[in-house]
Order: sequence, then structure tokens, then C-alpha cells
Amino acid sequence: MASKEGLLTEGQREMLETAAPNEEILSSSPTSAGAAKSSSVLLSEHHVKAPSRRGKASTAGIAMRHVRRTHSGKHIRVKKDGAGGKGTWGRWLDNDGESHIDKNDPNYDSGEEPYELVVAAVSDPLDDYKKSVASIIEEYFSTGDVEVATSDLKELGSTEYHPYFIKRLVSMSMDRHDKEKEMASVLLSALYADVINPTQISWGFFMLVESADDLVVDIPDTVDILALFIARAVVDDILPPAFIARARKMIPESSKGNQVLQTAEKSYLSAPHHAELVERRWGGSTHFTVEEVKKRIADLLREYVESGDTVEARRCIRKLEVSFYYHEVVKRALILAMETQSAEALILKLLKEAAEEGLISSSQMVKGCSRMAESIDDLSLDIPSAKTSFQSIVPRAISEGWLDASFLKASGEDGQANGPDDEKVKQYKKQIVNIIHEYFLSDDIPELIRSLEDLGAPEYNPIFLKKLITLAMDRKNKEKEMASVLLSALHIEIFSTEDIVNGFVMLLESAEDTALDILDASNELALFLARAVIDDVLAPLNLEEITNRLPPNCSSGAETVCVAQSLLSARHAGERILRCWGGGTGWAVEDAKDKIQKLLEEFESGGVISEACQCIRDMGMPFFNHEVVKKALVMAMEKKNDRMLDLLQECFNEGLITINQMTKGFGRIKDGLDDLALDIPNAKDKFTFYVEQAKERGWLLPSFGLSDASW
Repeated sequence: MASKEGLLTEGQREMLETAAPNEEILSSSPTSAGAAKSSSVLLSEHHVKAPSRRGKASTAGIAMRHVRRTHSGKHIRVKKDGAGGKGTWGRWLDNDGESHIDKNDPNYDSGEEPYELVVAAVSDPLDDYKKSVASIIEEYFSTGDVEVATSDLKELGSTEYHPYFIKRLVSMSMDRHDKEKEMASVLLSALYADVINPTQISWGFFMLVESADDLVVDIPDTVDILALFIARAVVDDILPPAFIARARKMIPESSKGNQVLQTAEKSYLSAPHHAELVERRWGGSTHFTVEEVKKRIADLLREYVESGDTVEARRCIRKLEVSFYYHEVVKRALILAMETQSAEALILKLLKEAAEEGLISSSQMVKGCSRMAESIDDLSLDIPSAKTSFQSIVPRAISEGWLDASFLKASGEDGQANGPDDEKVKQYKKQIVNIIHEYFLSDDIPELIRSLEDLGAPEYNPIFLKKLITLAMDRKNKEKEMASVLLSALHIEIFSTEDIVNGFVMLLESAEDTALDILDASNELALFLARAVIDDVLAPLNLEEITNRLPPNCSSGAETVCVAQSLLSARHAGERILRCWGGGTGWAVEDAKDKIQKLLEEFESGGVISEACQCIRDMGMPFFNHEVVKKALVMAMEKKNDRMLDLLQECFNEGLITINQMTKGFGRIKDGLDDLALDIPNAKDKFTFYVEQAKERGWLLPSFGLSDASW
């Protein structure tokens, strides 16, 4: 042991003598275990091997500057570099935040203050825009003033951020009542094209669909509400129907956005009468139907007769906001006066005050009385004294100044202004009304065409067109769609373009009279005109021709044509106009041609005749089957495969393709035979053979082709 200790220096021996008593003190204390451990750790960490009780010692070298004694007699270890622990000064230049600079110190130097990073908010134009539009939307929800909201959005500028406005408007309304949702849809329709362009609206809705997963966290029924907003936008013609298909390609299948698109397409836009259902889902559109307006007028007149309060009655009339339809108020008020003799004085007082106030214009008064005069004979069946009462009311109204004296002249000329009076025309009108009603029930175009041909009056084709569209406008979208489809079939089968033009001229000339019974007649006529152009029934130049043929005083007709032209010039006009009444077949001309080409190619490559016939039937375009005939004949010439004739034979046997359609198809081949011969040298010989076959099988009449032997 002495030899081992001899290896230590005097300083180290001194240190060991100090450490040994301390170890005994620590081991005997209440925390001896922990203290002993601390002591041994302390020594081992400083490379000192303390002698054990057995007399064994370990070699070590200890730096005295790392061990200090406190006032309590305990040794503590200081941190490296003199940083120290509790009760020590710490190392030089160590500033742990406890010291601070006193500004009141005479030696205070501002340069010694630590640097402070001042966080300055960087203005983001998009954030500013979002805050501004949020206040605009809140104000709009409070006031309901569309014009103010539109004006505020215009003044805000930053048009590149308009998609964010759409997203914010819809998302804010989604978490509110149906009233705000309806208001949001109305505002979007008002902003469309004038303030926000169609592309921005589509992008705004796509952003909403994309964020559906986030919205559903706060709004559980996000999928249904957002789907309804999209369906409403399509119905309101601010979103093209193709938006859903395009958006679906950019949205993950597992996302809520995809569910939104599926719900909009399948649950809303594919439902029967979906337009009416969607418009009234949130309590109704701001636009009333004719039936709703008539009911409101009847209710307010009934309440007026009971209360006698003309001020309240005028307020209710004004609240209807259909000044162009106040002639209905006049007519119903006069009928009520005839039904209840005791109410006559009150009714006349209301009409007089409404005229004096300017609430009901002179022209509306005259129109209302004219309608009354037209239906007086029918009304007399229910009210025997109706004619006598009306004849006594008119002079009194003229003398009191609320009915213009021109009414007498207009009613006197009314019988002469209603068109031809000859018995043949009257009989024709009665017959075509029955034919049209039957068509609306059966949807049988070939039967209607046969019925018209049986009448044998092609000179009255324009009258038929006028009656068809007039009856359709007073019905639901299904009948309007059926009327447009029928018009395409008639143009191909028996109506000339001149017949179509004349029919629309007659419609536009009588548009003001039609508007008396059909609230939105002008817009409906514009859609029929635009649809006729999309369906290739009319050429765009025919619209100019129609305008030029209108009488000079027919300003409303000219405006209707202008509306049709603007509809046609809009983006995605073809898709939107083709489906303006809910679709029908949904096939555009080019789509139908492409589908016919594909089904014929599949049949030619080994398809089944029955399956090909079913595909033709599923297209639902019997008026366009002449295209099937034409393409089948061309394909038979190109492929040198007469199997196409078997398909035409089966279609003819099943009644899918009529003689008229066969004749039309063969005629189109005949007209383009010279061009066809450039690609198919023996086209003329083939066509001659096909014509002979068709005549033998009864597809064509024997007279076909005899008038032109040059081909």
C-alpha cells in the first residue's frame, strides 16, 4: 500500500485525506445511499480513486478548482469553465436574463440595450380582399339589396380574386338559414357575366368542391348543401352542365368533393322536374310562377273586400313587383265585382285609386279590360249578369278617367285582329290542338306526322308551329323539350325553313298578347329561337330575316330575337341551350353522328342486329334516323359489305326507320354522290344497286330517282 501511495504527490495525498472523512460523513447521513453514490460519482468523475475500507486505493488526478466547500461544510461540484450551479456567480459574461439595464442609471447608455426585432405585419392583398368581401356579404345578408352588393363589389376592384368571393359567399351562407342560401344564389345570378365572368364562377365553385373535406368539419351536411348550390347554379345558367364532369376529373374519388358532384348530378339534376324543385328547395325563387301570382292576386282581392282597406290593398299589389302583369289584377277584380254585387263599389274604388297613383298603368288597365271582354261569353255561363255588369262598368270607368277611351276602339277591332275567320282555318286550329295534346301524352312523333299529313294543309304549317309553341310555353319543361324535339323532326320530314320562319314571325307578332297569359313569354320564345338554331332547324342568318319581317311597331319581338342572339353568343351556348328544359335526349347533332358511326362500326365488325337496333332505339332521335341510313350506305360501299342492308331491313321491319327517313337518307347520298365517287370509284354503281334493292323491299317509293337520270 505504501508503495502505491508513494506514487501520489503531496497535493494529491492532501486531497485524499480531505475526501475520506467526507465519505464517512455522507455514508452515515439519512440519505447515505444517495450521498455515497454522489460522492463516488464525484470522485470518479474527477479521476480520483478513493481508498476503500479494505485499504485499497486507486490512482487518480484531481483538479482542485472543480471542488468547492460551501458554508454548510458540503462539497459541491462547479460546472466546467466556472459556470457553477446554485450559489455560484457563474462564468464570465454569462447573462441569463436576471440582470437588466436600468434607464435611470446615470451611466445608462442606450447603445447597450439589446436589439429588439419589431414584427411588422406585411399587408397581403388577398387577405385584405377576403376581409372586405366578408363585410359586403354580411351587409347583403342583412339588407338583401342586390344592387348595393353589386356596386360594393365593383368598387372593391381586385377582379382577379372574384373566385374567392364566390367561395366566401357560398361558404358563409352554408352555415346559415335557407333564406341566406337563397339570397346567395340570387346574388350569384345577378353578378354573372356583368361583374364576375363565367370562368371565375366555375373556378370559384371548383374551389368550394376542393375544400369540401374541410367544410364538412364545421358543417356536417356540406355534401348535400354544396351539391344543391351547384345544381342551382346549373339551373340558373351560371354554370355549364359540363362543369360536373370536368371537376370530377380533378377531384380524388375518395374525397367529399367527389360525393358533392355525384349528389348534384344524380340526386338533383337527374330528377324529374328538377329545375322547379331546385329553385324552390330553399323556400322558392324570387321569381313567381304564373299560378303563384294569380293565387296571390286572388287572396289580396278577397282580403280587400273583407277589410275595405285600399291603402293595404295597394301595398300588397305593389309588393308583388310584377307591374307588367297587373292586367291580371284588373281582370280578377272585375270578375270579383261581377260575382259579388255588394263588392262592386269597393273594387271600382281600388282600381280608380291604383290608376290615379300610377300603380296600374293605363295600358295594363286596357289589357285587363280587353281580356275581360274576350272571356265575357264564357263567364256568362257561370255569372248570367256578367255581360250586363261589364257593359255598365266600362262607361263609368272611362268617365272617371281610370280606363282609356281607346279601349272601346280596341275592343271593337278585336274580332278583326284575331286572324283569318274562314271556317277552314278555325277547323284546322281545333284539329291541331287535339293532335298536339295527344303528342304531349304519347310522345309519338311518327303518329303526329301522319296526322298532319292526313289533314292535307301544308299551307297552314306556320299556324301549327305557333300553336305548338304557345301550348308548350304554358306547360312544364317536359312539354317544352318535346316541342323542340318535334320541331326538329318536322323540319326534316314535312316543314320547310320558310314554314319555320313564318311560324316564328307569327309568334313574335303576337308576343304581347301571349305575355298576358304567360308571364315569361318573351324569355321562353327567345329560348325556343335559340334552340331552333342549335338544332339546325334555323340558321343564324334566319334570325336576322325574322327581325326584318317584323312590323315596325313590334319592338318586343325584336328584343326577343336580340335575347336569342345573345344566348347563342354566350360561352358553352350549345350545351346550355340544348339542356335549357332539362335535356330531352341530350344529344347534340355532332354527338348523335358520332354515336351512329360507332354503333355501325361495332355492327360491321360482327355485332348482333338486335343489339344495333336497340342502340338506334335508345338514341331517341327518330327524326334523325336518315343519318343512320346515309352512314350505313356509305359504309357498305367502303367495306364492300352488304350486311348493312340487313340492318336497314330489320330497322324498317320494326318501324324504327320510316319510308320518309329512308327517302331522306337515300336522297342525301344521291345529292353528294359526285363527291363520294372521288373516294369510292364505283359509288354510283353501288348506289344504283342499293336503290333497286330498296324499292324491291319497300323502303323507297317507285318514283324515287326517276326525275333525275343524270346520276
